[in-house]
Amino acid sequence: MNLITKTLTGLTVLVGLAAVPTLASAEALPAKDISFSFEGPFGVFDRGQLQRGYQVYKEICSACHSMRFVRFRNLSEPGGPEFTPAEVKAIAASFQITDGPNKQGDMYQRPGLPSDAFPSPFPNEEAARAAFGGALPPDLSLITKARSGWEGTLATLYTTKIFKGSGGPQYVYSVLTGFQEPPAGTPPGPEGKQYDPYFAAGPWISMPPPLSDGQVTYGDGTKATVDQMARDVSAFLAWAAEPKMEARKRMGFEVLIYLAVLTVLLYLTKKAIWAKVEH
Repeated sequence: MNLITKTLTGLTVLVGLAAVPTLASAEALPAKDISFSFEGPFGVFDRGQLQRGYQVYKEICSACHSMRFVRFRNLSEPGGPEFTPAEVKAIAASFQITDGPNKQGDMYQRPGLPSDAFPSPFPNEEAARAAFGGALPPDLSLITKARSGWEGTLATLYTTKIFKGSGGPQYVYSVLTGFQEPPAGTPPGPEGKQYDPYFAAGPWISMPPPLSDGQVTYGDGTKATVDQMARDVSAFLAWAAEPKMEARKRMGFEVLIYLAVLTVLLYLTKKAIWAKVEH
């Protein structure tokens, strides 16, 4: 079988029977192996964690990162944070949305509606790059699907993905909690960069450490440590990337039950038809 080489951001993956894919750069560490409630064939999202994760995104991450594929109304849908419709209306109205043009041909600002997408913190890509010295903060809508923290052979990765998922949430968590001083003897990094050995295109990253203890105040009384906030926002981003995950898993389980029953019926039918036929 020929190998197909696909070059992704900061890494190369070889797809084939003999391939040994590397899902992080040569300098990056594998993601921290933490657990989430939504892992495995029967895993589900923790509603409280998703709501806390949204709070972390809104109060911290949204200052730099967009989520243009998520709409406010998604926050009330089954399988997600499941805010009430009234809460979603209040959340949407807390944002100012650029709309228009009006009858005079001008763009204008209005309070957000549940049908609106999450607004970008910058008017365009050039403005975002200018604010961060040329680096573009990635859109977070699909970040946990676009990143993976696992390494190994194809067989190992397939097994890991069945029980642990793609590793995208673990990668996000690892980057958020992985900022540290460079080891002794490490050459100086580019000006304005931070050292994070979990960053796939790193180890130098343009994002400064975004989290600090007590940075948000959770309404449910959960202590807002860096570890807790990183876990919560990673779970929220996992939901944003796959909002129908729970429904998909339920359907998959139902299909397996259907196929099992069908197999038994087909076997019994075969036995009934051929029972009196001499072999």
